Amino acid sequence: MDLMKDFWNGSRRALARAITVVEDEREGFEDVMKDIYHHTGRAQVIGVTGAPGAGKSTLSDNLVKFYRKQGKKVGVVAVDPTSPFSGGAILGDRIRMNDLTLDQGVFIRSMGTRGSLGGLSRKTADAVKLMDAFGLDVILIETVGVGQSEVDIVKNADTTLVVLVPGLGDDIQAIKAGILEIGDVFCINKCDRDGADRLNIEIEMMLDLGESQDWRPPITRTVASEGQGVEDVIQALADHRKYLEESGQIEIRRRERVKDEMIDMIHDRISRRIMQKIISTGEFSGYVEQVYERKNDPFTVVDSIVENILK
Repeated sequence: MDLMKDFWNGSRRALARAITVVEDEREGFEDVMKDIYHHTGRAQVIGVTGAPGAGKSTLSDNLVKFYRKQGKKVGVVAVDPTSPFSGGAILGDRIRMNDLTLDQGVFIRSMGTRGSLGGLSRKTADAVKLMDAFGLDVILIETVGVGQSEVDIVKNADTTLVVLVPGLGDDIQAIKAGILEIGDVFCINKCDRDGADRLNIEIEMMLDLGESQDWRPPITRTVASEGQGVEDVIQALADHRKYLEESGQIEIRRRERVKDEMIDMIHDRISRRIMQKIISTGEFSGYVEQVYERKNDPFTVVDSIVENILK
């Protein structure tokens, strides 16, 4: 396949095309993933999550610049809401990170959520693997900022950076949503605003209420729009990476990720086979009518369909 030949030769265009092939599930997409799988697992994968308006994109932009100064090649997967018309990403973080696009050591890809409720595209993990195999050292996954469902970032990242901002009035909502439970590093962005100290204390209190862990998430402060405090975030992320490696937690997390990924693939394959089998017989429309006309209930009908398929 010429695409993969160019990919292994370091063509950024080939990387972009490979992600598109996999994201759209075009012919041969599974062969692409099989080809690259043995070359994955080397990159540092960081999830950047938090409420909309917290400044995740600005912070990510600064993180990328710092990593580039360290000589590292960086990938960014910016997960945006999906346009209901085109199915494409509508916020376009690549536009906001425009000054990075000319850097050959940076690869940025916007991906639509495509109906995925976890704030992440279902193909995010595949895009990360492709960037990893391509030889990128650090990969940032920036979520769409959907609040309660953002906990899905844990399934894709080695380290989760939670970005909060004072004055939004959603501190308690964030805590309820479980956002604070998934953070490995916290960042209070726009910390020059009123309420930064109070937010800092609230996070500390929530951490104190949680179970005692070997790793206590540090709380960093930034004004990302001015580049202030970004070095502290970089150091906190590096410290967490060191902790993961020395404690063996990175293997535990990645093994769990493989398990979750395989279960998701099994669910997807089975549901597709079931739908193909049901719809191809033409019986499904009849079942729909039965339920709609109250001649039957959906529970009985679905049990019957599943039982027949499993036979």
